[in-house]
Amino acid sequence: MKKAACAVLMLMLLAGAGAPLWAHHSFAAAYDMTKSITIQGAIVQVRLTNPHSWFFLDVKDADGKLTRWAFEAGTPSGMIRGGYKANELSPGTIVTIRGFAARDTTKNVGMLQQLTTADGKTYGMFGPQEGPGAR
Repeated sequence: MKKAACAVLMLMLLAGAGAPLWAHHSFAAAYDMTKSITIQGAIVQVRLTNPHSWFFLDVKDADGKLTRWAFEAGTPSGMIRGGYKANELSPGTIVTIRGFAARDTTKNVGMLQQLTTADGKTYGMFGPQEGPGAR
């Protein structure tokens, strides 16, 4: 009985330790690194949550129809260490994002490689790419 209880406990511990690894994915698994995209739109929300940050934009097509896009970026701590501030891009800010398209082409999702504001300020996957916060 003791061996069975010990085995069950050990399995539970191993399963629990592996859960965070299972939940985290490779960018290459989710995004097609051969399909670069450039999207311009207005910031709707910036979400600095673990494990990765997200930038949501509304993109207007030629007919004026809005489409919501989501771009995955680096870890919130990496962005903050890199000099990015949570309130830096307010809703409505027009940005251009260069990145890679999702492998699932039914979704308007991408991996952020570079974000540029209308005034030319650039951010990479882990925060500012120029100025005091740049690496």
